[in-house]
Amino acid sequence: MRIAIGIKALNEAAKIEAALRSALAAVAPYGGTVLLADSGSSDATVEIARKLPVEVVQLANRAERSCGAGAQLAFQHLDADYFCLIDGDMALVPGFIDASLAFLDAHPEVAGVGGQVIERNLEAEEFQIRAAAMAREAHRRAGPVDRLDGGGVYRMRAIREVGYFSDRNLHSFEEFDLAARLTSRGWTLVRIDVPAVEHRGHSGNGYRLLLYRLTSGQMGGAGEVLRASFGKPHFGLVVRRLGHLRKAVVIAAWWLALVLALWCAPVIAAALVVVPVAWLGWRRGSLALGLYSFAMWNALAIGLIGGLFRRRVPPTRPLASVAFTRLPPAA
Repeated sequence: MRIAIGIKALNEAAKIEAALRSALAAVAPYGGTVLLADSGSSDATVEIARKLPVEVVQLANRAERSCGAGAQLAFQHLDADYFCLIDGDMALVPGFIDASLAFLDAHPEVAGVGGQVIERNLEAEEFQIRAAAMAREAHRRAGPVDRLDGGGVYRMRAIREVGYFSDRNLHSFEEFDLAARLTSRGWTLVRIDVPAVEHRGHSGNGYRLLLYRLTSGQMGGAGEVLRASFGKPHFGLVVRRLGHLRKAVVIAAWWLALVLALWCAPVIAAALVVVPVAWLGWRRGSLALGLYSFAMWNALAIGLIGGLFRRRVPPTRPLASVAFTRLPPAA
């Protein structure tokens, strides 16, 4: 099989049909397969998928739920020359798979190809910041990149060379971890100047989303990636390239300075709060987004500590799953 597409999802009933239909259209010229890897949805996500000509598997143990586990669950059930992974709140843009396969065929040294992510929901502060950062952050621009955030098409041979697609222990930054492992083996990743996916992320209050990311473990991803790299060839790449680690160190130093200032000089303590918020507000273009960024950096530092000490299982251990058959057509 030339191309297989995996879609990882959790409670995406409102968006999963669009994701699956976009994937089916993309693989149709190649006779490819589409698979939904569900992490234990409590809504109608699985039932919607079972009405379409796709494979459906679900994580058997919900306690193993994580971003990395969802991606690895999709990968372990598919076999093709190329593997594409997207989230259940995304829809593939027509033409991206064709452009990616053509690029990969022409560049055998490239392990994976991504495209441009189009953010369609800018209600939450996180996605406003992400959309504004696309032109500024190097890994979001066309050319060689150090990760493929937002999904991509990967050469299956390269993935097998590094042992597994996604570390099942990771609650975020799974794309960065995969990229670091691939890069340490001499592979490269490229983002092409072609629209890849439309992303319709979480709506609602950004602080509520931030709290969810903190309590669910997603904010600990940077610490988990760092711990997973201890003693591995990609450790140096993780330390150099994962900017969230440096942000966490800066915040930890800020905490220490703030405690000392509160003890000795309250006026300095006030400045230590006002100045970084003002700077982030100027950088983000609004005080509200600056304040949100400041809260997110603090949550990241808290999460990193938890991620460093979170229990791990071997990332090559297969995930137990349940397969669903397709529902018969309605009478």
